Amino acid sequence: MKRNIPISLPVTGEEEWQATREPLMTGWLTSGPKVREFEQLFAQRHQVKHALAVTSATTALHLALVALGVGPGDEVVVPAFTWVSTANVVEYCGAKVVLVDVNPETFNIDPADLRRRITPRTRAIIPVHLFGLCADMDAIRAIAGDIPLVEDGACAAGAAYRDVPAGGLGAIGCFSFHPRKSITTGEGGMVTTNDDRLAEVIGMLRNHGASVSEEQRHLGPRPYILPEFNMLGYNYRMTDLQGAVGVVQMKKLDTFIDERDRWAKYYNQELAEISWLRTPSHTPAYRHGWQSYVTLVDQAKAPMARNEIMEQLQAQGISTRPGTHAVHMLAYYRNKYKLKPSDYPGAQIANDCSMAIPLHNRMSAEDYQYVVNAIKALG
Repeated sequence: MKRNIPISLPVTGEEEWQATREPLMTGWLTSGPKVREFEQLFAQRHQVKHALAVTSATTALHLALVALGVGPGDEVVVPAFTWVSTANVVEYCGAKVVLVDVNPETFNIDPADLRRRITPRTRAIIPVHLFGLCADMDAIRAIAGDIPLVEDGACAAGAAYRDVPAGGLGAIGCFSFHPRKSITTGEGGMVTTNDDRLAEVIGMLRNHGASVSEEQRHLGPRPYILPEFNMLGYNYRMTDLQGAVGVVQMKKLDTFIDERDRWAKYYNQELAEISWLRTPSHTPAYRHGWQSYVTLVDQAKAPMARNEIMEQLQAQGISTRPGTHAVHMLAYYRNKYKLKPSDYPGAQIANDCSMAIPLHNRMSAEDYQYVVNAIKALG
């Protein structure tokens, strides 16, 4: 029997529904006590001093660069294979995007190429923990020296590198709670840091540049007095409706990741015999967040082209996706920076040959077996 297996589905239900009752009944819908509770849970789990909830990982990354003072004339190093917003936030700041190739074995930043891309104008480096696998942070730190590292952990809630959770591996960490992530608030993001000054600046920047939070302003002794605005800020606040959902989801994070890890190992075992399909790279020294299970199709050995494989699986009710895209092959960056696909060969391979297959917490054992059998049947 043909099934319908989405590439991803969030796990939300009665608990999340009930959690929204309190902000709805009290009328406190903007950023407030539920967001604060969510932030505290996230900071505790990721072993960082500060966690600040925002509207998305994109706005988290933007705030991180602004807080670091990135602006016109600066350069920021970004992997060439990542979701476009990692590069876009550099453009928002008026700085120059400097792309660095990735290792198609891990889909993460290639330290050897990183060394070649750093210049005296490099103001920050954004290592991406793509699909939930942390980048090689020791190698990156050794090359970066004093250059701040901004972790793009959009896919990496709950992940860790050598027992250190993502979000505490650089100057600032940035996370996503989009529905395709392991936990969700619908949309939403988080900024993490151990730096008190950066946390203070980011806290103001996300709230129009106000000197106090919305909660402090409305519940303080003089709510009729407007706060000071000493910097140009943004409205990047998470709502308490989202925060209430986030509190419930945070309590399930490790259960979700453990389940995904078990099924990722099942895929690894069952797909190992397929010569044309490379399963994800993983080392026991890392805790993989398994936001996605992304394979690599060997076009020389495969029975058909990657896109045709995806079409065949879709016809059987199995959703697939390219892992993500190569930024240098997107029209805006290709045209602005005069780039060719071959300029970043690792990213080009990842762009043309990566294939994510379903892995999420609403799949059954029968669903996983169905996916494996369908892939094996392709030849």
